[in-house]
Amino acid sequence: MPTFERVASGLAGLDSLVDNIRMGDNVVWQLDDLGQYRRFVSPHVEQSLRDGRRMNYVRFAAHPPLIEPRPGLSIHRLDPDAGFEIFTLRVHELITAAGRDAFYVFDSLSELQTAWASDLMMGCFFQVTCPYLFDLNTVAFFGILRNHHSFDAVARIRDTTQLLLDVYSLGDDYYVQPLKVWNRYSPTMFSPHRLTGDGKVALPLSDAVESARFHAVLDERGLARLDGQLDHWDRTFLAAGQELAAGGEREDTRRRLAGMLVGRDPRVAELAGEHFRVADLLRIKERMIGSGAIGGKATGMLLARRMIERLRPELGRRLEPHDSFYVGTDVFYAFLVENGWWKLRLAQRTADSYFSAAEELGRQIATGHFPASTRERFRRMLEYFGQSPIIVRSSSLLEDGFGNAFAGKYESVFLVNAGPPERRLEAFENAVREVYASAMNPSALAYRRQRRLDDKDEQMAILVQRVSGSNRDGLFMPCAAGVGHSRNAYVWDKRIDPAAGMLRLVGGLGTRAVDRVESDYPRFVALNAPRLMPVGDDEERAKYAQRYVDVLDLSADRLASVELSEAAAHWPEWLRDLLCERDYAAERLLRERGARRDVYFCSCRRLIDDAGFVGDMRDILAILEKAYHYPVDIEFAVNCAADGAYVINLLQCRPLELRGWGATVDIPALPEEKIFFRLEGSSMGGGLDWALDYLVMVDAPAYHLLNLGGKYETARVIGRLNQALAGAGKRLLLVGPGRWGTKSPDLGVPVSFAEIAEVAGLCEVSFAEGGAAPELSYGSHFFQDLVEANIFYGAIITDSPRCLYRPEILYGLTDLAPSLLPGEGAAAVRVYDARGIGLWLKSDMRSGRSVCGAF
Repeated sequence: MPTFERVASGLAGLDSLVDNIRMGDNVVWQLDDLGQYRRFVSPHVEQSLRDGRRMNYVRFAAHPPLIEPRPGLSIHRLDPDAGFEIFTLRVHELITAAGRDAFYVFDSLSELQTAWASDLMMGCFFQVTCPYLFDLNTVAFFGILRNHHSFDAVARIRDTTQLLLDVYSLGDDYYVQPLKVWNRYSPTMFSPHRLTGDGKVALPLSDAVESARFHAVLDERGLARLDGQLDHWDRTFLAAGQELAAGGEREDTRRRLAGMLVGRDPRVAELAGEHFRVADLLRIKERMIGSGAIGGKATGMLLARRMIERLRPELGRRLEPHDSFYVGTDVFYAFLVENGWWKLRLAQRTADSYFSAAEELGRQIATGHFPASTRERFRRMLEYFGQSPIIVRSSSLLEDGFGNAFAGKYESVFLVNAGPPERRLEAFENAVREVYASAMNPSALAYRRQRRLDDKDEQMAILVQRVSGSNRDGLFMPCAAGVGHSRNAYVWDKRIDPAAGMLRLVGGLGTRAVDRVESDYPRFVALNAPRLMPVGDDEERAKYAQRYVDVLDLSADRLASVELSEAAAHWPEWLRDLLCERDYAAERLLRERGARRDVYFCSCRRLIDDAGFVGDMRDILAILEKAYHYPVDIEFAVNCAADGAYVINLLQCRPLELRGWGATVDIPALPEEKIFFRLEGSSMGGGLDWALDYLVMVDAPAYHLLNLGGKYETARVIGRLNQALAGAGKRLLLVGPGRWGTKSPDLGVPVSFAEIAEVAGLCEVSFAEGGAAPELSYGSHFFQDLVEANIFYGAIITDSPRCLYRPEILYGLTDLAPSLLPGEGAAAVRVYDARGIGLWLKSDMRSGRSVCGAF
């Protein structure tokens, strides 16, 4: 805590005016120009150095330096362009290193507007920095320019600082008027005072004639006006609108606005500057709540739509219009600051507390409150949507960027949006809190650390979209939805052209296309051969098909998974024909048991038979890949009419990582007795030619016999092996029954992504006795994680003629699990040294062949 010891400022008149600066004081000067700031900084620095103080100059602005280098002065150069969080963290580290009783001069805080484009973030910076300086018994000078900031930003500074002083200069005379002096008072303290030329005396303007002349000059110069209520953010967009109305747009304006809205990824910013017009950017701003960037997900969606509309207008007319809103990234940081969690946030940025502090911060976020002004903007947005269902989606700064999809790492929350206004507002605020808290999700944090993004500025914006679809007797859903890739890495048939792209398609909401769901399978569509399927006869087609549909249940006010036959009963006949096929084999079995009912499975067959739809999807993906100069991954919904008309809702677009694309791997013939597994058309991750260090197997029969707790403990054991072996640089292959990462332990091993993030590859093995079957989930969030982490995937279907699986190659090898995991619940886990038999993994994407064996 501060000692409140009196400190000489270097100007005796100022000392008498404010009853001395005290240890612990933050002193904010409100000025017209930097010359006025120097008038008070220079004598203060000289006096402090004479008094033996440790003076620090925090240099971050583009303006000329306030202080020249001199003995005893430490100059610290920081870059605010790194972002609010990184800059604030660096300042915090600087203050921590300097310790107690240090003195500081900061460049003009008004310069932070240029870097952050927002007064809100400047105010938040001061709110979190000032108290820390106060606690360490320091003295710090700050400057802000008058009438350059919103009332809200100045209010944040006034409420936090100890001294706020207005400075004016008329000719050679300097005037100081204290606006706030904490814990000090005199009868004339808050009146304007003229400082004598030598600074030794501050004279109050008690003479009526002098006072009237002073205020008249201020009024004449416009220095006494009470404007500035517009944030720098708003003023920038207002000026751009006026410029556009006056006769056209300028490229520098377009690129500046694009940079403010889309964030710091240079490749995305370049695309935004190329494709967005000023009018587009102004429309985005009109639909924003708060300031800051709209984040990667919102940017990708808007960019994709704009590219299609510009480059293929007739195709753009078949896109369903959108009316999305955006909650800017600044609202996220302001939320943390307002609720008093910034110290916890800074702790979370340290290596020791990266995960533990995140867990606590995630819990706290769920309890946070929003400022009244933000809540009012939320309310007005909800009034616009009425009672239409909406989805509240994450759209962080790093999300959906080049090389960093963050697929499935952050939350999206569907809202039926029913009930009275206050209940809808409460539900929306809870959804925003849930998305904010997901930034502290352990899988997201592990993902960031793995990609060396844990030291990057990661702010969370929110994308609010109207849910695309129709009300079918209380079940709200689009006709179909899914994922599209402009390149198809799943080549299960030689007739497939990988460059034509693919779809992963489901009936209803697209959640079943992006998530790995239990015992349910989306429809794969190779866009150059849409009728091809990776399964054979009608019985297999029915077995490996979609049996449930995700909908918004309007009466139950929730997202629900409904059995397809139940949902189809609410659909018109044309929609059933479009999406469904009858499962005659299942119906025959029911009849044999004395029951009669229609049984459906969803294959989206007639939609896929529509050459117009398939052609449009192929064209969309090709256009976007060409515009991005990179393969792309999209999410979409499609709504159809009885007459065959359709509209496509483009919901998301991001760069698609395809490691090993185009690389060929020679896979020499290998005697069968040396093969561990050989796969054709059931693996992902090409261009691999790896010597393996360790093989970790989950024994299927042993795993099947475990109780629920034992199965979860198996997943934790896998996580520890991942850290101990793969984390130490060893190349590790996981092999286990059913689906890795499942939420149902009976269907596979329920690991989190963080528990397998370092492995070289994983294989899913069918185990009929236990009901465990793999799912080659190409196109899902799980797949995206594997691709970005360069993790090989193989589906080992033991009864498939295109698969050879020989675990007997491992017979005779020593199980290392007892020595690596002494005393742990590893009853079903086996660990083998793959180097002992020279085990290699070779995979060729083009041919779809993968072999693991003793080469």
